[in-house]
Amino acid sequence: MTRRFQRIRRFHFNLPQRIAAGLLVLFLAQGLWLTGHQALTDRDYQYARCGREMWERPAQLAGYFTSCGNIHDGILAYRLAGLPLTLNLLAERGLDHFRNPENRVVQTSGELSAWELRHQLRYTLLLLRLPFLAAGCLLGAGLWWVTRRLYGNLGGYTALGLYCFSPAVLRACVTPNAEILASLGVYAGVYTCIGVAHAMQGPRRKWRPRILLLMAAFGLAAASHIAALPMVALFGLIAMLWVAEGRRSQVLPMVLMAMAGALVFVFACYGFSPDAFSYLFRSAAGLLWFSLDPARRFFFALPNAGITVAAAAALALFLGLRKSRYFGNTAPLLCALVLILLIMTGAPGAPWLWALPFLLTFIGGVFADAYEGPRGHLALGAAGAIVLLQAVFCVLSLPGLL
Repeated sequence: MTRRFQRIRRFHFNLPQRIAAGLLVLFLAQGLWLTGHQALTDRDYQYARCGREMWERPAQLAGYFTSCGNIHDGILAYRLAGLPLTLNLLAERGLDHFRNPENRVVQTSGELSAWELRHQLRYTLLLLRLPFLAAGCLLGAGLWWVTRRLYGNLGGYTALGLYCFSPAVLRACVTPNAEILASLGVYAGVYTCIGVAHAMQGPRRKWRPRILLLMAAFGLAAASHIAALPMVALFGLIAMLWVAEGRRSQVLPMVLMAMAGALVFVFACYGFSPDAFSYLFRSAAGLLWFSLDPARRFFFALPNAGITVAAAAALALFLGLRKSRYFGNTAPLLCALVLILLIMTGAPGAPWLWALPFLLTFIGGVFADAYEGPRGHLALGAAGAIVLLQAVFCVLSLPGLL
């Protein structure tokens, strides 16, 4: 049997994976419910028009990448928003060959945008949001994989349960934007760096696939929002220097290599246009500053009550229990503390949302330590009540239920 089929056979879909999949299905159902209660907006129009222009034809305006101008914060969100609409229009054009002339979607010789055809092309609003819902599900799956691998099943359930009932994440997944993609890229980049650092303790033949994965994660972060690239590189570099004992001299070249690969990916997203790509570095989109306002707004919002209580309890346990203060808990806490205090000064952005997966990872890790303590059943009951509280507030915030 080949090695590839041996790897496939190692994958198991047992009870833990089924519970995690069930939580992600609930997350997706909430996202689809929110989508069903939305209407097309000017923001949707902008993402649909500019995204389709990137795939189908360049801008007619000289000196600009699209008719929206030069995208200077994150181009990947536009690409992903426009891709389903472009594919849908291509499919409809193909089906037009089998329709009567009066029933064809494209009945003129001119080019029509998906927005102009919104009364003819079905599910336009859903198609715009599917890539972002998929990114939210992928981020939840990554959160589950990391927390279960580090803290066991119960720690993974705790983190994933709070994630799947987070109104902030759901809102980001049902609006075309760069934040959920950047959150996925930053989280994946940091923990891929940690995985590469662990792999550096082993034979070199295992390094290459992990380095390629690291480049992909850095590329996702950079193409989602240019300010995410320096943050993921900084966090990843510190984590690798912490973990890669005896190999620290090779850490910086590896991170620089991943950053170079990420910039090549961003250049490709701009259609290898030097002018549009260079504008990315002249637009001040990567400028950051610090403020307590994002953290205050998030933790004082009633729909986030469960996460707020969980974060306070986890921090108290982290400071009070010596066994909880180790790398697996400290690293996500430091990442969350830095990101949640950042604000964008040069372009729209929400770094506090990038911090949320790290915060939930920290909560899952500290609670997992409490589950193994002398009062583990009490801790498990309290955590279950907190997750249930968050679920209730999240469901009550959905439109059309009350």
